[in-house]
Amino acid sequence: MRRWMLVAALVLAVGGSSTAQQGGLPPHAWVFGSWTGGIFPPGDGVGPRCFGQPTVIFMRDVVLRASPLDIAYRQRLLETVAAEPDALEMRFLPAQPQNTPFGARVSPDVGFGCPGGPNTLRVERRGPNEIVFPDCAEFPSPLRRCIPE
Repeated sequence: MRRWMLVAALVLAVGGSSTAQQGGLPPHAWVFGSWTGGIFPPGDGVGPRCFGQPTVIFMRDVVLRASPLDIAYRQRLLETVAAEPDALEMRFLPAQPQNTPFGARVSPDVGFGCPGGPNTLRVERRGPNEIVFPDCAEFPSPLRRCIPE
């Protein structure tokens, strides 16, 4: 009988801790939303103009980035996110090759031009509504959060 009580207590303790973790926000919740700038210096981050054409969109499991070469956004699926006080280290699932007339290949602008390669991104917070991707060649300028009017 004692063994069953011990097993039941252990199961409840483990189950309770996982439930508590699931109820919290992910470590990158502060970056969720639409951002403008990055490729060029950020414009006005207020209102429909910003929301109509954001440069980067962060969500729980996906990061979308605008491409200067195409109309469609590049979609990157998050594999892991490590949080620091004012920074994030994101690792993406490897990009899948796209079929083109010249064969299957990975799009040249699938990453962010960062030193860690196309499957990594470091995000640093500069203020409540401003971030940068340090040392990323394709995003030399800061990004500003789009906020409603």
